[in-house]
Amino acid sequence: MTGIRPSGWLWGFGLVFVAVAAVAADADGYRRVTGPCDFEFPRDHGAHPGFRTEWWYYTGNLEASDGARFGFQLTFFRRQLRPAPEQANGPQRPSAWRTNQIYLAHAALTDIDGNRHYAAEDIRRGALGLAGAERHGDAVRVFLGQWETVIRPPAHTLRMAGEDFGFDLRLEPVKAPVAHGDGGYSRKGTDPERASCYYSFTRLKTSGSVRLQDRRRAVSGTSWMDHEYSTAPLEPGIRGWSWFSLQLDNGTELMLFLLNLEAGGYHPASSGTLVAVDGKTTAIALDNIRAEVLRRWSSPSTGTDYPLGWHLRLSAIDLDLTIRTPVDDQEMETGRTTGVTYWEGSITAEGSSGGKPVKGRGYMELTGRNQAMEEKL
Repeated sequence: MTGIRPSGWLWGFGLVFVAVAAVAADADGYRRVTGPCDFEFPRDHGAHPGFRTEWWYYTGNLEASDGARFGFQLTFFRRQLRPAPEQANGPQRPSAWRTNQIYLAHAALTDIDGNRHYAAEDIRRGALGLAGAERHGDAVRVFLGQWETVIRPPAHTLRMAGEDFGFDLRLEPVKAPVAHGDGGYSRKGTDPERASCYYSFTRLKTSGSVRLQDRRRAVSGTSWMDHEYSTAPLEPGIRGWSWFSLQLDNGTELMLFLLNLEAGGYHPASSGTLVAVDGKTTAIALDNIRAEVLRRWSSPSTGTDYPLGWHLRLSAIDLDLTIRTPVDDQEMETGRTTGVTYWEGSITAEGSSGGKPVKGRGYMELTGRNQAMEEKL
């Protein structure tokens, strides 16, 4: 998941997940997810036209040879403006500019030891080679200008060049991709069609370089990748989410999202996935999740209040974790692209799993907190 408008404007190994794809056409012509997704790779690393919204989302924690620590984010969004060009009103004249696809991207680099967060964003039309998602044999390239991810099994490569920072990384999956929910069918509300197709690479061995200002460092570490596509928005009464991805030092990974209700508490569709050392998954329902906020932080830039310290207790899998942020200000202000303010940043975890001590690192995303800004959109 990724930090976009909580109203739902954006819902981020040669293997086949055997499932029956349940996809229906919406009244306005868009496709909707209504049941398990028939994932087939590398095909489904690419774009899924017909669905309104899609994203490819990378985060990770890196360390340089001199001990300097960094967190990074790179997310590509695809937004379909109408179901198909032929359904637009008026005559359709051939044009290289004509497209019903818009691509957006958010990138960030957190200098943990320097206590600084750098961010960049871009938006372009899916035409004239400005942005897009291309398939070349087994390889998929998603790009926006000079920013790109290339998924060519068995590795992903990321390239991002901004004014103040950049990175060039190679990510190699340690485990096969994981389908969340029911065969990738991830519920985001009460109605069956308020859902997405959602899978992740939960542990990617990462190497390459990061650039901060004029200094480039060789780095290594661990990354996470989400790919999600959908059409339906969040249902009324849900205001954003709190999302966690964690790689623990016992070889397991955890994905958890909590859908915030305007009336307080969490929507019953909130859930998680534990990935075992051997890649097997355990689904976690809200009934087995206890989340307590331990510390809050108010952004000096926007005044937005974020819950940055957490105690997570997942009784069904005997996991107890305290979540902390090494840098508080990892807020994303995206006025040029999505117009939304959200928090996306590196976190640490410490606690116990099955009664044994465990530590880990990961990323957290917090959306739906800036009501004043959202009401302007």
